[in-house]
Amino acid sequence: MAGGRRLELAEALALGPGWRHACHALLYAPDPGLLFGRIPLRYAVLMQMRFDGRLGFPGGFVDAQDASLEDGLNRELREELGEAAAAFRVERADYRSSHAGPRPRVVAHFYAKRLAPEQLAALEAGAPRAKDHGLEVLGLVRVPLYTLRDGVGGLPAFLENSFIGAAREQLLEALQDLGLLESGSVKGLNVPAQH
Repeated sequence: MAGGRRLELAEALALGPGWRHACHALLYAPDPGLLFGRIPLRYAVLMQMRFDGRLGFPGGFVDAQDASLEDGLNRELREELGEAAAAFRVERADYRSSHAGPRPRVVAHFYAKRLAPEQLAALEAGAPRAKDHGLEVLGLVRVPLYTLRDGVGGLPAFLENSFIGAAREQLLEALQDLGLLESGSVKGLNVPAQH
């Protein structure tokens, strides 16, 4: 992965006090909608436009006062997404991977949490009132989980954006592993190389 060396969670947690931990979460919910009345949306997957102009997942650094990685992640979700994030909790069972990033002494932990459609809609509606909206977070975006007839529009075009760290690879891996795309469609994508 472009975001650094993959670690097991126990290995990442044993790195010691000189390491900082950051946690981010892919939040998704079923979406029965049809684009143009014919293209199934299947799921709504949230990402955010960050302050640096790159796409990433909500979350951030775990602080010393946070009792666990998940406590830090849930605090960051409330700061970045607003009070609707208090209606659910990302738990250890939602954990997917850890990477020692290219930035010195930072480990990024990645989670994926399935929400009810109403919870995701509440996040989208409340995010503009969140503490970090307009500062660290410039807005939420849904990932298009389809490819248009031209073979470019939809997910292939979305993947040409600039992503922070391993976010692009984490997205593709999660979409495939969680079954959020039709079987084999990730492999069938003409996925451009990361910039």
